[in-house]
Amino acid sequence: MSFYLTALLQGLCFAGLALGIFISMKIFKIPDITTDGSYTLGGAVTAVMLTHKLPFALVLPTVFAAGAVAGAITGFLHTKLKINALLAGILVMTALYSINQLVMGRSDLPLINTPSLYTILFISGDANINTFWILALFVLTIIALIGYLLKTDFGLAMRATGDSETMIRALGVNTDTMKIIGLALANALTAVSGYLMSQLQGFADINMGIGIVIIGLGSVIIAETLISRFQITSVWLSLALVLAGAVAFQLVLAFTLDIGVDAKLLKLVTALFVLLIVSLPRLNFFSKPL
Repeated sequence: MSFYLTALLQGLCFAGLALGIFISMKIFKIPDITTDGSYTLGGAVTAVMLTHKLPFALVLPTVFAAGAVAGAITGFLHTKLKINALLAGILVMTALYSINQLVMGRSDLPLINTPSLYTILFISGDANINTFWILALFVLTIIALIGYLLKTDFGLAMRATGDSETMIRALGVNTDTMKIIGLALANALTAVSGYLMSQLQGFADINMGIGIVIIGLGSVIIAETLISRFQITSVWLSLALVLAGAVAFQLVLAFTLDIGVDAKLLKLVTALFVLLIVSLPRLNFFSKPL
C-alpha cells in the first residue's frame, strides 16, 4: 500500500480515539491520559479473543466494555476520591500497562492467518478497497451514534456538565455520574480504535499505545481550530471535523515520509505539527476582522 492509502486507513482507525479525546477534553474539559492504556487494552483484548477463536460477534462488545471500565475507574478516582484528573489518568494508564501484559501473556501477539473484520466482511474484490469501505462504514456508524447521543437529553446534560457544572448541578443532575459515564464512553471509543488498528496492522503490542494521546489530541485540535474559526455550532459537523482531523493528521505524517524525512524523526515531526496547529489560532491571519 502507498503511504497515503495506509495513512487514510490509519486515520479512520484513529477516529474512535479522536472522538474519545473530543468527549473527555472538549466536552468535559478533563485531560485524560488513560487513553494510552485503554487503546492498548482494546488491541490486547482483540488479539487474545481472535487468536483463541472466540465468537467474532463478542469481540467488539468485550473491547468496548473493557475500555469503558478503564475510563470509569479514572472517573471514579477523580470524582469520588477527589484525585486530580490528570493524575487519576496517569495512575490508571500505568496500571493498564501491567494488565495488558497479563491479558496478552506476552509483549506482543501476532494475528497472522487469523480472521479479522476486514476479511470476514466482503464489499470489494480489492483487499485495500474492501478494508477502506468497512472502516468508513464502521466509523460513520460510530459518528452517527455519538451524534445522536449528544443530541438527546442525556447528551445535553453531558455537554452542560462540561460547560457549567454548577448550573447543571443546581438542576438536579449528578455531575460526578456524568463525568464517570463520559470518561467511560471516551475510553470505550479509544479501545475501539485499538480494536480496529490491531486487526489492520496484524498484531497487538504492549507499547502500541505509548504516546498515542498526541495523535488524538492533534486530530481534535485540527477540528477545534476549524470549529472556532468558522464558529460551527452543529454537533454533527463538529464530529465530522474530528474525523477529518484524524485523517488529515495521518496524511501529513505520510507526506513527511513520502518526501524522504527519516522515519526516526517522525515523533519530532508529530510534535512540531501539533505545536503548529495549536499556534494557528494565535497567528495574525486567524484573527477575527474588526
